[in-house]
Amino acid sequence: MSLLADLWLSRKSLAGFVIVGAAWSSYFAQMPVIKAAIGASDGVYGAVMLLASLGALAAMWLAPLAHRLAGRWALPLGAMLMCLGMLGAGLSAEIVAFGVAMTLASVGAGVTDVLANVRVSDIEARSGRHLMNLNHAMFSFTYAGCALSTGIMREAGWSPAQVFTVLVGLAVVSGWIMLEARTRDLPEEDTSPDAPLPHLLVWGVGALVLVAFLTEAASEGWSALHLERTLGGGPAEGALGPALLGLSMGIGRLSGHFLSDRLPTLPFITVASVVAAGGLLLVGAAPTLMMAYVGFALTGLGISVVAPLALALIGRIVPPKARLAAISRASALGYAAFFISPPLMGFTSELFGLRAGFWVVAALLMICIAVLVPVLAARITARPQTF
Repeated sequence: MSLLADLWLSRKSLAGFVIVGAAWSSYFAQMPVIKAAIGASDGVYGAVMLLASLGALAAMWLAPLAHRLAGRWALPLGAMLMCLGMLGAGLSAEIVAFGVAMTLASVGAGVTDVLANVRVSDIEARSGRHLMNLNHAMFSFTYAGCALSTGIMREAGWSPAQVFTVLVGLAVVSGWIMLEARTRDLPEEDTSPDAPLPHLLVWGVGALVLVAFLTEAASEGWSALHLERTLGGGPAEGALGPALLGLSMGIGRLSGHFLSDRLPTLPFITVASVVAAGGLLLVGAAPTLMMAYVGFALTGLGISVVAPLALALIGRIVPPKARLAAISRASALGYAAFFISPPLMGFTSELFGLRAGFWVVAALLMICIAVLVPVLAARITARPQTF
């Protein structure tokens, strides 16, 4: 089946990943001007964003409830709530209104993220195709493209409200694409006390997603600082770090789309994690900017496929009626990485230097893979009826 056919097959879930990528990239590209508009210090702004992020975490855990209440409308409504929240943040002139708006945006983003992943898993189950990496690749490419487009809009004098108004328009279009026919919705969640949810598998896959997102967050959040402070690069040279990560992750996920049909999932995850850990070790040891760039590119290529492969795996090994609950729980556990990464990297850097921070994340990645992959392989082997 061709790439275009796979894109068409997963167009409804793909629209969810595209709008999430567009929303967050357009927000982060305007963060300096939004922060200045509300007059918040770094500490206050960080605290408010942490509280808003908790909304996303809660939404991921409660995504099955959102689906039960809204059915086929849950995914489009989640996307619209996310974009309207960001529009509210762009219009805010003080911290409280901004916090409320970003909490709404985070809740919408959490629901959209989980339900889009569930839709991909459902399409994979019906079609026999591996599509998770393709969908996540489109998120990465959309993120990069929309960040660049937002920068151009800012250069042209557009305000955050104007940029986010365009985003709301995109949410309307994507919502129309995402809306399923009444005859084809997500499988109803089994809410009975004896629902067949394999908790050890769910938590094991969730831990894989967590360590993958921890690697992403540490690399994206601290790459520019490492390049500028540790290696003496300028602002443009520092910006190449996160840019290389985003580009290499998009390429890695697109490559993973073609390779996932040919390689078994757990060995693929293991090899990809080794590549990512090697990249982090190289970043930490790099004496020059060029070597650090190579390390960040390897990290992005490797880690890019781990979370999509893990989420696709849990979608295949649980019964259809448990798929929504399983993916929402694994996603919620994984997104805890974005709360762990700042203190982990910050404290390690403070005590031992920023190079050591990347080495610690590499060690955690390899320890988790060494422990989790054999456990998951054994549990999956004991459940052959779920494939």
